[in-house]
Amino acid sequence: MTRPPLPPFDDASARIKVRLAEDAWNSREPERVSLAYTPDSQWRNRAEIFAGRDRVVEFLTRKWTREHDYRLIKELWAYHGNRIAVRFAYEYRDDGGNWFRAYGNENWEFDADGLMRRRIASINDLPITEAQRLFQWDLGARPEDHPGLTDLGL
Repeated sequence: MTRPPLPPFDDASARIKVRLAEDAWNSREPERVSLAYTPDSQWRNRAEIFAGRDRVVEFLTRKWTREHDYRLIKELWAYHGNRIAVRFAYEYRDDGGNWFRAYGNENWEFDADGLMRRRIASINDLPITEAQRLFQWDLGARPEDHPGLTDLGL
């Protein structure tokens, strides 16, 4: 199974890859998202380290069970060969109704078929008020005309 665009990436293909990832994560469908990763993909997300698509599905199911009204924006930071670096921010509320904006950076490494074989994510959560929310489109993919992180000053 190939998952275009394939490496080596150029500016256009890296931007497409980032947007496809953003759209998939905004679907909040763990099985769909997991198909972008190799069956033995290696993850570090904050302090969690694990491998494999099954673990990715478990992780994302748990994540989106406790992160309500999740909306994510990713932005290309750099690319080279089969690697892409992105920065991102997402907003969510917890079970107590408290809002957060999470800021992070990810390093991605892809195999020749365009599947991500390694994902390293560093993330920090900032409490915000509901009035400070900037990501308020309907749940699902971010509309094409919605500003990105740089445009929002984030």
